[in-house]
Amino acid sequence: QSPANDLLEGKWEFSIIGTPQGDSKLTTTLVRKDGKLTGEFPSQDPNGEKIPITNIEESADKIVIYFTTQGYDINLDLSKVDDNNLKGTLLGMFEAKGVRVK
Repeated sequence: QSPANDLLEGKWEFSIIGTPQGDSKLTTTLVRKDGKLTGEFPSQDPNGEKIPITNIEESADKIVIYFTTQGYDINLDLSKVDDNNLKGTLLGMFEAKGVRVK
């Protein structure tokens, strides 16, 4: 594993801009298990189940997070800006940002 990828471990807040439901925020803690990053998002419903991240694809300066919510398969495609910031798109349509939570 490249050390750069381990910079992705930790707590992140992802902001999605301009979806049909409006802007939204997703917070997760990415952890490395058996060499792969994994995590889950809180439910948008206060009593709902957490949303598991189904897969994460990593490269040196890019991460793609896959999850399923409300029956839709979603991908969050982000590139590294610096160690604490990511930017990209949700489904290739909506602007997305990731900020490390300290």
